[in-house]
Amino acid sequence: MKKYLGPLNKENPVLVQVLGVCSALAVTAQLKPAVVMALSVTVVCALSNLIISLIRNTIPPRVRIIVQLLVVSFFVVMVDMFLQAFVYDVSKMLSVFVGLIITNCIVMGRLEAFALSHKPLPSLVDGLMNGLGYGLVLVVVGTLRELFGRGTLWNIRIMPQAFYEAGYLDNGLMILPPMALILVGSLIWILNRNPKNAK
Repeated sequence: MKKYLGPLNKENPVLVQVLGVCSALAVTAQLKPAVVMALSVTVVCALSNLIISLIRNTIPPRVRIIVQLLVVSFFVVMVDMFLQAFVYDVSKMLSVFVGLIITNCIVMGRLEAFALSHKPLPSLVDGLMNGLGYGLVLVVVGTLRELFGRGTLWNIRIMPQAFYEAGYLDNGLMILPPMALILVGSLIWILNRNPKNAK
């Protein structure tokens, strides 16, 4: 089981493999869309891995990418419809980024590198762990950006009013796109500053 926990630390798809960075930068200005995006990618990655693993022996090598895209597209459409039905406001905030899960390097990479050559249960776990590793980065960055940029988490005021009365100001830079890149870069540095974690 230990080998499957890699995506949560020293094999994190965003911080080590530098995959899925675009959406990680784009949807983390607030915690809520970051969490929803994290869950969406996790569901798509895990279920796509499972299905591709189940049918891996019947997929002709020449069309495997097309089959993978069809499977991923199906789950992305299901997730998008679910979001529109139950969390429409977040669905609008995520905009095109839910649809772009179809071409997310993490999802497609795990299909190629793992699901096509492993049994269904390990493939499901691999997809789940990689989705959670991606999601962990989104939640950390989204939390920091919203907390210090707006003083809220999940649109609930967290920073005490006494801080503002004492002169504290929300850091507007935190909610700007460049700060997402700075935070992700800082997380990459923190993870790799220990020689034991460096490749």
